[in-house]
Amino acid sequence: MLNVLRVLVVDDHPVFRMGMSALLGSLAGVEVVGEAPSVEAAVAAAVALAPDVVVMDLHLGDAALSGVDATREILRLCPSAAVLVVTMLDDDDSVFASMRAGARGYLLKGAAPEEIERAVRAVANGEVILGPAVASRAMEYLLGHAAAGGGPVPLPELTSREREVLDLVARGLDNLAISRRLTLSPKTVRNHLSNILAKLQAATRAEAIVRARQSGLGGGP
Repeated sequence: MLNVLRVLVVDDHPVFRMGMSALLGSLAGVEVVGEAPSVEAAVAAAVALAPDVVVMDLHLGDAALSGVDATREILRLCPSAAVLVVTMLDDDDSVFASMRAGARGYLLKGAAPEEIERAVRAVANGEVILGPAVASRAMEYLLGHAAAGGGPVPLPELTSREREVLDLVARGLDNLAISRRLTLSPKTVRNHLSNILAKLQAATRAEAIVRARQSGLGGGP
């Protein structure tokens, strides 16, 4: 008897969510057991429905990476589930934040139906799968890291972009200088700093600088 893969689709865009559900529901041996538009609804649905695979968008509501939070919480409560990210976001921070949260796959929303089917079945089988463009970026990152000498990544709880921002903070740059250096808006820099302080449990910018230098950022101790 064919084992049926139970899939939960999470996306805050109703048209895409309905289209993904229709696609997956048309596949042999796949049943869409639920849909969710938000972090809270996704976690509640995962707990109630116990899906084998969660197809997860990263942009749920206002926060660009709220799907990462949903992934982390779902896997904490439902460790047997497999999360496949399907999103518009193709930057390094989004990819690696998702994988650190426990996602087994990462595709862009332009992926072909055959690619989505293959990825859903692969992550359900315990495999890790990345779309071609994402895999290429991941290899470039890993090869660049190896060329730089490898070793443990400092402050691994931060994304690569957050480490980049913190490194510049520890070197004495102010927010405006950082925004110019990284071609980011001042608001984006402030958001990164807020996330950095929260993740490091640092009360002040000065405390974060101390942590950064102790970890080798900003020129080291």
